[in-house]
Amino acid sequence: MTAWFQSYLGFEAGWLVATLILILMIALPLMLAVAMIIYADRKIWAAIALRRGPNVVGPFGLLQSFADGLKVFLQETIIPTAANKYLFLIAPIITFTVALMAWAVIPFGAEMVLADINVGLLYILAISSLGVYGIVIAGWASNSKYPFLSALRAAAQMISYEISIGFILVCVVLWSDSFNLSAIVESQRGNILGVVSAHGLNPLLFPIAVMFLISSMAETARAPFDLTEAESELVAGYQTEYSSMSFALYWLGEYANVILMCALNAILFWGGYLPPFEWAPLYLIPGIFWLFAKIFVFFFIFSWVKATVPRYRYDQLMRLGWKVFLPISLFWVVLVSGYLMLTRYGAPL
Repeated sequence: MTAWFQSYLGFEAGWLVATLILILMIALPLMLAVAMIIYADRKIWAAIALRRGPNVVGPFGLLQSFADGLKVFLQETIIPTAANKYLFLIAPIITFTVALMAWAVIPFGAEMVLADINVGLLYILAISSLGVYGIVIAGWASNSKYPFLSALRAAAQMISYEISIGFILVCVVLWSDSFNLSAIVESQRGNILGVVSAHGLNPLLFPIAVMFLISSMAETARAPFDLTEAESELVAGYQTEYSSMSFALYWLGEYANVILMCALNAILFWGGYLPPFEWAPLYLIPGIFWLFAKIFVFFFIFSWVKATVPRYRYDQLMRLGWKVFLPISLFWVVLVSGYLMLTRYGAPL
């Protein structure tokens, strides 16, 4: 596509137009997916609780998310009198924008990626770390003690689990020998006995695959780690003072981050866009469908956990991150690197 536009518009203008079109091809379906995933989330909770869930607006309730979005769009944006107006308004924009930016390096199929950069995994880690700024700014700019306490909780929680996530990613990079997400996916082709395309079923990497799944729930503040929205203590968390579209941006950003973490679980450990087994007929199905199927499986796990597992206490949350996941992930870096030195690189004892 880029070459075609460059041939008609020149190198720079063609690259710009092609890139903008590719960005819209990712961003617009992603926002539609967020609306549908909210519907799926509510349906899963309802099924687990033996309820019907959304079923009135549109066929089978499919338009319920759009009705909710229209409702918040038509509401008035209320800014507290003592709040810092500019920071108050820019905080949800930061959160939502950062949630979209991370998708630039996600491979949807072989050579189906907006920016196939060599340090794609570092880019993901850096971008996901920026999300905390939108939350901290919201808590501070609201000039209210409950949002501020929630923002501090969120910052501590995200930093705590990003450290263990970082060590887990080091293990994946060591095994795949690349920071490029497409290369990480390709390294999983027939990885288990030449038949299964996955890192997750590798006995050495399976424990950190489970740790990454749990850490991604904590990173996105999903239950049972939603301490930033503990209504008995914090009213509604860092977004207590928000209304209308500014609240909706937090809402959309949260689900965009959840889908991103589901995609990373699929890409890093479960073959991404590759079919689960090395069988030629399975390759007739486009890779993007395999990736979406795996994302939905992980999203179902996220929803299942939210509907069934009670919320942690904050001290339990921090103890899990610092006293359990951090030492185990650090030990696993040593274990994986030592195993690779002995087997792949043939280092003497």
